[in-house]
Amino acid sequence: MSNGDIFLGEVIGTAILILFGAGVCAAVTLKHSKARASGWIVIAFGWGFGVLAGAYTAAPLSGGHLNPAVTLGIAVDTGKWDKVWVYLCGQMVGAMLGAVLAYLVYLAQFNANVSSGTTRADGTPEAGGAPEADGPTPTLGIFSTIPEIRNPVANLLTEIIATIGLVLPILAFGLTKGLGETGTTALIVSLLVVGIGLSLGGPTGYAINPARDLGPRIVHQFLPIPNKGTSDWGYALIPVVGPLIGGVLAGVIYNAAF
Repeated sequence: MSNGDIFLGEVIGTAILILFGAGVCAAVTLKHSKARASGWIVIAFGWGFGVLAGAYTAAPLSGGHLNPAVTLGIAVDTGKWDKVWVYLCGQMVGAMLGAVLAYLVYLAQFNANVSSGTTRADGTPEAGGAPEADGPTPTLGIFSTIPEIRNPVANLLTEIIATIGLVLPILAFGLTKGLGETGTTALIVSLLVVGIGLSLGGPTGYAINPARDLGPRIVHQFLPIPNKGTSDWGYALIPVVGPLIGGVLAGVIYNAAF
């Protein structure tokens, strides 16, 4: 695969992933959305389907990593590092593009987010402020993760463990003959992402992908969303560092065990 094919594949695939993922979060979160308040199960499946669509689309061009943690895990396993930077650049550009596309899909709903209300730095309503029905809808969680309990050590451990739970099985899937040729791997990985969301996503919202969290967070910083609140850069390092550590550890564990 050429550098151009890898970059283009990762841009397109990651953009589709974030379009679906941020899209389902917007659908469940924003006022005047037909899917409003559908719940966490809908969000988990939306992200899983995003992985499915993005990975299948990118696979012929780049292999469909869509995630720096996956790219690092594969590099640790294979020892091939020369194209890692191309994958990471494509993933970041794609993540930002997907976030912009999701914003455009829900442009009318974002623009309707104009009611008065007091919010914290992470976009959640202040205690004693206007109730959610009367105040603006928090928007950062549509694009990036926000922990339910802000504890840096616990949040970092959650992201590391959840990412190992993603990358280690992905590496192990390569041991099963026929999965790659039939295209079944992408389907299984999408179900794996749903499972991680349902079981391990409660504490932090399961970034498990640095580009998935950082790219949309950058876009959120600059989008003209009414009453959007801050982009919570004080937390932004954890969903980047945690998955990167998890991806490397998964590669190390795979090499040692298999």
